[in-house]
Amino acid sequence: MLRRALTFYTRYFAIWVVLCGLVAFLWEDTPEHPNWFRVIGTYSLAEIVPESIRSSLSPTAAGNLSACLSVNTLFFALTMFGIGVALKPDDFERILKTPSVVALGSAAQFLVMPLGAYALSRLFRLPPALAVGLVLTGAAPGAMASNTMSYVAGADAAYSVSLTTVSTLLCPILTPLLTKVLAGSQLPVSFWSMSLQIMVMVVLPLLAGFWIRSRFRGPIERVLPVFPAISATFIVFICSVVIARNQSRLPQVTGPVLAVVLILNLYGMAAGYGIGSLFGLDVLKRRALTIEIGMQNAGLGSALALEHLGEEAAIPAAIFVFVCIITASALASFWQRRLGH
Repeated sequence: MLRRALTFYTRYFAIWVVLCGLVAFLWEDTPEHPNWFRVIGTYSLAEIVPESIRSSLSPTAAGNLSACLSVNTLFFALTMFGIGVALKPDDFERILKTPSVVALGSAAQFLVMPLGAYALSRLFRLPPALAVGLVLTGAAPGAMASNTMSYVAGADAAYSVSLTTVSTLLCPILTPLLTKVLAGSQLPVSFWSMSLQIMVMVVLPLLAGFWIRSRFRGPIERVLPVFPAISATFIVFICSVVIARNQSRLPQVTGPVLAVVLILNLYGMAAGYGIGSLFGLDVLKRRALTIEIGMQNAGLGSALALEHLGEEAAIPAAIFVFVCIITASALASFWQRRLGH
């Protein structure tokens, strides 16, 4: 019963994003009744570090400490820990067995979406904060939810897992680098600060989760269904924080940003299928690549934008979470029902 409830909760992830987002948007923030999404989302555990230590740090070091210990960072780290627990040694072995195919997909991931985001930001003349936020979203690694969508679509789910794992391990370098190169002229982008935060909240928790499962396999297997639900919950929370912190801006920007994000998402999917066809991948791998490139880890983009680029820059990523889940679910259902496995 619990397993079915957790599966239902995770499968309809987009619904919870919308519902909690509406609550965050409609919850009026007053001194008497504060919006707790905003309150919690702006807190950092760095505040409990003794003042004598904080005052001895340089401004850059103090900023890095605050970002790495923020609630958003810690929640996302727990998300990645849960995903790491779901990984198996076989997932890494497959990467070594088919390096060229995985390299092709990973290269496409970090070329198609960042360049597409940059082109769309210029074409639609987005304000600097939204433009940089869109590029950051495009430069994020593949979303872990793409693995589930690939399975539903009858795609090569193992290939999807390999692509997501590689792009996640590469993102501490490539995500801040691509964001800085493509959008650094519009807003200051600190490569090292962003890279450090990605290591803290993505790579280290992912590897820790993988080690925990390897070390305590029996107990972990029994509670494994809980981790995807926990990860989904924290992503929902981070998106709600973005909405709560942008209540006054959203009415003016939601329409244009939604249109741009939808175009970026559909473009990524089309490019993924086209690249797979061009390089002769079989149909199951083409399906996986389509979903993988179209679905970005926009939760990561939201968390990074909040800490490094400002509240407005997090809007594209938060909207992308919802959009990519809807389009990927629709495509996966189509392939499952119309094209078969």
